[in-house]
Amino acid sequence: MSQPRPATLRELRESGHVHRGVKAEIRENLLQRLRKGEPAFPGIVGFSGTVLPHLERALLAGHDLVLLGERGQGKTRLIRTVAGLLDEWTPTVKGCEINDHPYAPACLGCRRAVAEQGDDLPVSWLSRGQRYGEKLATPDTSVGDLIGDVDPIKIAEGRSLGDPETVHFGLIPRTNRGIFSVNELPDLAERIQVALLNVLEERDIQIRGYAIRMPLDLLLIASANPEDYTNRGRIITPLKDRFGAEIRTHYPPSLELELELIRQEARLAEVGADLPDHLFEVIARFTRLVRESPAADARSGVSARFAIAAAETVAAAAVRRAARTGEEQAVARICDLPGVVHTLRGKVEFEVSEEGRETEVLSHLLRRATAETFRETLGGADLTALLDRFSAGVSVESGDGVSAPELLHRIGQVPGLSKIMERLGMDGNESPGHAAAALEFTLEGLYLMRRLSKDEVDGGAVYRT
Repeated sequence: MSQPRPATLRELRESGHVHRGVKAEIRENLLQRLRKGEPAFPGIVGFSGTVLPHLERALLAGHDLVLLGERGQGKTRLIRTVAGLLDEWTPTVKGCEINDHPYAPACLGCRRAVAEQGDDLPVSWLSRGQRYGEKLATPDTSVGDLIGDVDPIKIAEGRSLGDPETVHFGLIPRTNRGIFSVNELPDLAERIQVALLNVLEERDIQIRGYAIRMPLDLLLIASANPEDYTNRGRIITPLKDRFGAEIRTHYPPSLELELELIRQEARLAEVGADLPDHLFEVIARFTRLVRESPAADARSGVSARFAIAAAETVAAAAVRRAARTGEEQAVARICDLPGVVHTLRGKVEFEVSEEGRETEVLSHLLRRATAETFRETLGGADLTALLDRFSAGVSVESGDGVSAPELLHRIGQVPGLSKIMERLGMDGNESPGHAAAALEFTLEGLYLMRRLSKDEVDGGAVYRT
């Protein structure tokens, strides 16, 4: 959509534009989407029956809010989607630092400009994306960063120290008439949190000794980890009381939603490899097993980024193998999985009692995830023809140095391969890479079911009876 035409206050009035506060704007746009049955928060997975109803009620009530949850539960992603409920364009007084609406100027400079220029006041337009701001709370964050401070340059230009126009506005006033997010709010020092009290209740700002009564029109959203996990700080009680809603987030409650999230977020097209369905499922089950393991610190949680990074790492391993072996198409196989254990070990906080056993724990859980996926997909399949080949004394070596055509040559003709591939969601895909991926997964599953033996070799494994 092109930028709207009104360029002066007169043209804006003649266009019939109506001024709404930002919370009223969000409320009306949210109701419009709900009435049409459109998704209010596109791209958010796993929250439809739990988090989103609470969020919708908070926004309809016009409440500032806190999203509370462990790391990697999509809190920041969810906050950013709320900005999609703002109008696509909104008018402001041209040149205003705090985005004053031409109908209701708040700062001294804009009020003076309206008085002097009247209907000829220049109007500019802000896009939806320009009306969202956020700050990651860090120990060095100051009141000046968030609210503002005296600008020594303006004083040097000749303004008096008591002149309100000597103030340099911070991030929050500069997001006036928009949405501002404070991520990891408990990390803010308590004295800095106090500076937010007026913003949330009186909707104005106070800067040093200045008597500034400047009404702010914004929605403030904060994110935080539960207090029993975040030992770095806490949200002070008066500030918690001023938030209208506290909403708990969570990890995907089901395997299906975990899979949907990984498929949506993993950048596999950029990596350049195909990840078969059964490997997506192994990664999703692996993530959930790690999350539920008593060896992992439950208070810390296991981020959704764990599963996303795992999928991208497996795809990258397939691309590396294809480059080394000369394969035309990179298709991930079971032999590409073990590398995620070392890559992702740092993403999990383990209990003190498990110190030194991190790799062992993750390797065990990865094997469990593979076995569960095998039982779910091929548990009832007739694999007699494949087992018969091994009963005849055949052994097959696989690994990151073995290409898909070479692996298929070593295994030989396998009756029923098409049915195996069909059960793994590869119906109609006859490429050597997919066939090799299906067979290698089947061999690993048979090993985990103790129907085959496996010898670990450098960079791979040898399957035998």
